Amino acid sequence: MAKIKLITDAASDIAPKYEKELDIRVIPFKVAMGDKSYTSGVDFDNAKFYKMLDEYDGIPATSQITVFDYEEIFAEYYGKGYTDIINVTINSEGSATYNNSCMAANNFFEEHPEAKGKFNIYNIDSEGYTGAYGWPVLQAAEKIKKGIPAAEIADYIKEWVSGCVIYFAMYTLKYARKSGRIPSAAAFVGEVMGLRPVMRIHDHQIKTHTKVRGDKAVIPKIIDLTAAEIIPQTPYCIVYGKDEKVRDELAEELTKKLGYPPAEYFQIGAAIAINAGPLVVGAIFKSSKP
Repeated sequence: MAKIKLITDAASDIAPKYEKELDIRVIPFKVAMGDKSYTSGVDFDNAKFYKMLDEYDGIPATSQITVFDYEEIFAEYYGKGYTDIINVTINSEGSATYNNSCMAANNFFEEHPEAKGKFNIYNIDSEGYTGAYGWPVLQAAEKIKKGIPAAEIADYIKEWVSGCVIYFAMYTLKYARKSGRIPSAAAFVGEVMGLRPVMRIHDHQIKTHTKVRGDKAVIPKIIDLTAAEIIPQTPYCIVYGKDEKVRDELAEELTKKLGYPPAEYFQIGAAIAINAGPLVVGAIFKSSKP
């Protein structure tokens, strides 16, 4: 009988309650602030990290999940009698974590040749961030409960992430400037002019899709872009930071526009907030565009 373990990393922004309820292993990231190192989800929750981020003048950095980390995890579940591991990682273009998981799988089978044919590791590159893979991981957990085979679940996740789009806006360019995501001069001009970039995340890429002037224009633009591109009647999710008011406003207005409410909410954790800042909002959905 199949025994499947579902694993992801903290950049999926899956809420802690789901880790327990759905038996999902969420691997934390290490976060460095100066000479101090913290573990996401252990040393701070999202609210505490936002405060730390506001008070820190430097540029925080996250560490990739290492080959050794994955080797230990794979060996742990093999030893516990699992037959399949489905591991979904942060975008391979933004972190070496996915490549490390693949190397670890190769190393594991070299060290445990007897496992071949009876223990399977499905490493999946999410191609994106936050709920773009947090959502299909939640759905995968439900599929495991229903007894759906691991290979079929892995195919579902790959199909979802390949077609998933996020439209994501930052209400300040301070953190993107500090992290180097946006050049300092452009960020300065943008702040002076009140410009808010709306980013499109898809197929490993984060691109500035458009800009709007002023905070009040952010949510209407995200609604228009989402309504124009979402596959009708498919689930969508809201991603947000520390401001629950913009989360609720976007959810309310998208519900009016699309005719049904969001399927889930994802609050960004340290891995995303370091680059985008804590003042963000966006929509995650399956795109009708190729």
